[in-house]
Amino acid sequence: MEPFYFIKELVSQLLGKLINNGKGLIPSDRKGIFLTLFFAIFTAVTGVGIVVPLLPVYANDLGATGIYVGMIFGSFSISRTILLPVFGRMSDQKGRKPFIVTGLSVYTLISIAFIFSKNIETLIVLRFIQGAGSAMVLPVVQAYVGEITPKGSEGYSMGLFNLSMFLSLSLGPLMGGVIKDIWSLEVAFMGMGILSSIGMLLCIFLLPATSKETFKIQKKDIVPWSTLITDKGIISIFIFRYAYTACIGVIWCFLPLFADTEFGLSSALIGVLVTLGVFVSGILQLPMGYVADRMNKNTMILLGGTLSSIGILMPLWSSNLQDLIIAVSIFGIGGGISMPAIMAYAVMKGHTKKAMGSVMSIITVGHSLGMLTGSMAAGFTMDYLSLRLSFPCGTLIMALGTIVFWILSDKKSFIKN
Repeated sequence: MEPFYFIKELVSQLLGKLINNGKGLIPSDRKGIFLTLFFAIFTAVTGVGIVVPLLPVYANDLGATGIYVGMIFGSFSISRTILLPVFGRMSDQKGRKPFIVTGLSVYTLISIAFIFSKNIETLIVLRFIQGAGSAMVLPVVQAYVGEITPKGSEGYSMGLFNLSMFLSLSLGPLMGGVIKDIWSLEVAFMGMGILSSIGMLLCIFLLPATSKETFKIQKKDIVPWSTLITDKGIISIFIFRYAYTACIGVIWCFLPLFADTEFGLSSALIGVLVTLGVFVSGILQLPMGYVADRMNKNTMILLGGTLSSIGILMPLWSSNLQDLIIAVSIFGIGGGISMPAIMAYAVMKGHTKKAMGSVMSIITVGHSLGMLTGSMAAGFTMDYLSLRLSFPCGTLIMALGTIVFWILSDKKSFIKN
């Protein structure tokens, strides 16, 4: 009997109806690949998300200043930014599975190392290595999903796949806060390792062998980087993804610290707060993906960018937990509206350029740079002005990113396919 046969049957039952609801969404012979990637990313990202609300407070307890808190998150983005183009291009040439499995293995090992970290420098180094593992996973998995998606279903397909990431990101912080309150930080790190290893095993046993990857692109077909990085459409979605993720960097780094120092919230409540914005965005991915396949994507992205700009600004005037809940919810709605359209457009560009892995790596570089610069800018603001003023930094970046996106975007490509 095929390894993990019963797991494969279970996930097929759980997602089968959603996949079948999209007309021609995933061909029947590729549904197993989609389901495997969906649940592998869900488990792995849930594991990583467990420590999101805990690292800033943990680092602060170790005596880290705002700049060092930013560096802990920023070091992850530095290594990922450097290596994303390398692994994205290599996966176009050599196949997807080896990079996905290796990256998830790194996640598993790093989670064990976190347990033994006792100073700021070690945390920075471990996050740097974890970023390298991440560079092998997310853009490669997104490229895999993009390749098995037929034309006209890009929004729905990426929305359905993004559902796994957003729901796991919302579940992870909540689990992390509860685990720390009930047990300890070390147990939270162990949880991250267990879930990452589950994702790795799913990919090892359920993804086709590299030699059987139907959509692997041969080396002679690889598009030059110059062709990709000068495409205005790719630049426009790169800029927007950068701006949106810069805001996420501000929220993940400094909202937990803000809620802890200003309002004295428990770890569990902080986890709920960080979770809420991601959860709101997650539940909108599928319906907004469906809409993105049928409406002008430009309008969706501009509306989402505007709402995200407002949401990230609102903590500046927050006086209680309810104000923070409203702020992160509005930010989440903005991401829920804009991200499916952004990723649908990225898939369209990947098919057009015949370089899905390279295009996805470029978009994810924007994600990494946003996380790095957003957290660092907010860290400087916290140290030299105040923690509360860290949030308008995100507003400025998001508003400028939305405006630049509108100027550079290939508007004809955003009309219904």
